[in-house]
Amino acid sequence: MKIAIIGGGISAFAAAIKAAKNNKNVTIIEKNNKVLKKLLLTGNGKCNYFNTDQDIKHYHTNSNIDLKEIINKTNIEKVKAFWTYLGVVPFIKNGYYYPYSEVASSMKEALEYTAKSLGVNIITDCNITNVVKVNDKFHITGNNFEEIFDKVIIATGSYAYPITGSTGFGYSVAKSFNHTINKVNPSLVQLVTNLGIEDKWSGVRCHVIITDLNTKKCEEGEIQLTSFGISGICVFNLSRDIAIGLNKSIKESVSINFAPWCSDMLDFLNKRSIDFPKRNIISLCETFINYKLLSAILKFLKISEDSTWDKLNNKEKEKLAQALTDFQIEIVGTKDYNSAQVCSGGIDLAEINLNTLESKKVSNLYFCGEILDLDGDCGGYNITIAILSGILAGESC
Repeated sequence: MKIAIIGGGISAFAAAIKAAKNNKNVTIIEKNNKVLKKLLLTGNGKCNYFNTDQDIKHYHTNSNIDLKEIINKTNIEKVKAFWTYLGVVPFIKNGYYYPYSEVASSMKEALEYTAKSLGVNIITDCNITNVVKVNDKFHITGNNFEEIFDKVIIATGSYAYPITGSTGFGYSVAKSFNHTINKVNPSLVQLVTNLGIEDKWSGVRCHVIITDLNTKKCEEGEIQLTSFGISGICVFNLSRDIAIGLNKSIKESVSINFAPWCSDMLDFLNKRSIDFPKRNIISLCETFINYKLLSAILKFLKISEDSTWDKLNNKEKEKLAQALTDFQIEIVGTKDYNSAQVCSGGIDLAEINLNTLESKKVSNLYFCGEILDLDGDCGGYNITIAILSGILAGESC
């Protein structure tokens, strides 16, 4: 039984290891000169690969299915057992799992070593151009490559991070076998704004609560203010729905609370001005709001930095208090696939057997990883999806 796995990412290796353990003849075919390139970038090179919090709310799909069919306790235990089988020793911080070495290359080595020890054949520098099925066999061709296989697993990734070799080729293969591709959008990606003050706040990092004003979803954490807009994990976790909305020409906005510790900013500033009557607005607020951020907000509100609180009229006081705790920003776009960690959308899960990851349309054809319409929040969830889908595809082969 010959199995081809097209793609050399995380899900491909999980599938290869599981299939090879069942004594199958497995070949991984990768277009790059090295495998697992994207893995090395995860978690800023530290590889956050799992999370204690496995609430299903951290996983998303546009497909009309119940996610519990695939994201469930039994399957999550398979993922944990897989990492144990590889010999990964976890370092757990606030529920986030990293290898104790704190370097992603350790994970790459564990996956490669295990696959090779099981006899998996790994071919690199091989760009596959065509996959067809003839008489129950798959004919795969590419540059200097032509071979016939009994089963095929497509693990080519999405459009995200094309620098790692992701071109969306797998979508073309899926379409050629009559699969539906749900609209693909960048996800876990920076958001673009056009306030006219981005150059003033660029480089600031601060702890906030940010809310998607359409979905009302809130995230708390560190935001990064940039020359093009906003970034950070809390922003990434809202970007999926915002990107989908923008693609549908829906107006998208967020609210940022720069002082989540304060329940009534207007009252706080009124009292603070009594304690420090001679301070200008910058001096009054600088100990709890970053100077660059405060200067940018004052510019946006057209309030002089030299003004004292008592010199502001009531409307100006209300506008400043609101801006510090409910700064509403229209999102005009997202960064592109070059910046996106993953994509939303992909092969419709209703057309896939979620117990085996086999196509319902074509026997012995499987899909795993980012090519599926299944994505997760920041925090190890997308690697969990990759490993889980690879396990299911590899086991069923």
